[in-house]
Amino acid sequence: MDIKKLFGLLCGSFIILGLAQDLYADRRSYVWTYEYQTMPKGHAEIEYYLTEEQKNIEKAKPNTWKHWVELEYGITDHWDISMYQQFKQSNTDASNTFEYDGFKIRTRYRILEKDKLPVDTLLYLEYIRNDNLEKPNVFEGKVILAKDIWDFNIAYNQIYKQELEGGGKTEHEYALGVSYPILTNFKVGIESKGNYTDRKYYIGPTLAWFTKKLWATIGAVGGLNRRSDDLQVRLLVGIPF
Repeated sequence: MDIKKLFGLLCGSFIILGLAQDLYADRRSYVWTYEYQTMPKGHAEIEYYLTEEQKNIEKAKPNTWKHWVELEYGITDHWDISMYQQFKQSNTDASNTFEYDGFKIRTRYRILEKDKLPVDTLLYLEYIRNDNLEKPNVFEGKVILAKDIWDFNIAYNQIYKQELEGGGKTEHEYALGVSYPILTNFKVGIESKGNYTDRKYYIGPTLAWFTKKLWATIGAVGGLNRRSDDLQVRLLVGIPF
């Protein structure tokens, strides 16, 4: 798949649709960075994640496509829970494989209401179970800090990952996003993410479009050093109900 053509097509579609649709308040402005928001009490949403990871953009293969389906539910106006089902397609010169990749259970909790603290704060906990039972379970925790300054949104995630076995690997990561609305329901932004432990770092643009019944966000990041993949692209689509 030509990533540049896909990105251009989606950008154009978002602009056209954004001119004609209404605001949906619980959208995602970023694809890797979480903001200060949770699902409202009693509401639910289905989200689809499509992620492409290209190690070397000069070669078509190897590459990996990840498909996640998430069901999210608001327990209270400050606390939600969700479950992901994960699938992965790995493409190499020798083979193409599509397989089930395990599941994740996640919960988020917003501390106080917006603007009650100097920086809005949200806590995020996640349990990750790989389909390969020989691999360790993983605990992931995030502290999500966010602030609106004029029309700009700034969000930072400090991420901690721990393999749940004796001597398991510990990783420290981050995600950072800055976005700005250029239409009522269309935002542009820039996003960076990385792994402090493995010294992999990325940066790139993000586009978000949203309505009351559907929202979609796409982001692409390029690697900033040799340890990183050359390109990663992620598309999110959410349908609330």
